[in-house]
Amino acid sequence: MFVTAAFAFAGTELVGLAAAETANPRKSLPKAIKQVFWRISLFYVVALTLVGLLVPYNEPRLMGASNIADASASPFVIAIESAGATVLPSVMNGVILVSVVSVGNSAVFGSSRTLAALADQGQAPKILSYVDRSGRPLVAILVSSAVGFLAYLSDTEIQGHVFDWLLAISGLSTIFTWASICLSHIRLRKAWEYHHRSLRDMAFRAQAGVVGSWIGFGLNVFILIMQIWVAIDPIVSTVDTPKEAARNFFVQCAAIPVVLVFYLGHKLWCKTVPVRVEDMDIDTGRRDFGRLGIIKAQEEEERQAWPKWKRVYRYIC
Repeated sequence: MFVTAAFAFAGTELVGLAAAETANPRKSLPKAIKQVFWRISLFYVVALTLVGLLVPYNEPRLMGASNIADASASPFVIAIESAGATVLPSVMNGVILVSVVSVGNSAVFGSSRTLAALADQGQAPKILSYVDRSGRPLVAILVSSAVGFLAYLSDTEIQGHVFDWLLAISGLSTIFTWASICLSHIRLRKAWEYHHRSLRDMAFRAQAGVVGSWIGFGLNVFILIMQIWVAIDPIVSTVDTPKEAARNFFVQCAAIPVVLVFYLGHKLWCKTVPVRVEDMDIDTGRRDFGRLGIIKAQEEEERQAWPKWKRVYRYIC
């Protein structure tokens, strides 16, 4: 359950990668991050609450998909059909199709930029760092897109097993990703304070601050522990043989050994050590660092000219 939920909420961290390619991150990053929160609340929490009220848990159509691409078993489609609508189910299927294409597009964007960054730092094959005149990492995009051919495995008899393993690796790895993001934010704020920098110099400040990152880090670690516990001692056990027990454990926790092997392997191969707070470089790579005072003054002047409704809107969204 934890793996599936983590997989469903993955991808919101891509806003950080996208901000690196925007013309003015100080303006676009806060707006994008706030809108991600409201979109998740609206399209995930509110929508799923309404579907949960409209579709019974024992609805037979929930498990009635004829194949892996059949959207007729979607709870959203079932909820619309139960209301007696005749056109909306087809519209909903179109929305689902567009959403899937959007997810694939964002996945290629995020993975290609990550591969290009790793290659630029010497942690991946150098060819992946190639960028054309339009600023696109073409080789990294081609490599990321090639992984999409795994989708053709859905036409084989082992599609269920393949999906389980892919979900196990990608779903739980999201927990590691967000735990590392929270820990990185905590250490960044410590380095920022050590170098006597003002929080106003940051392009974006998390509204929950360092406390929110500590809570997020603790919850992610808690989920990892609970996932291991459930894998070792399932709530409802359907395992009959030791082979099935081992498979069930690794399906639930496959990402843990994968992440640890790559992390420790990188540490041993590159012989790196954790960077101390006093040695952290918080200036390299920052845009317009020398003109920060002028930029802040211009932003403050622009903000003072906003009407009250716009100030409230920008604070929320």
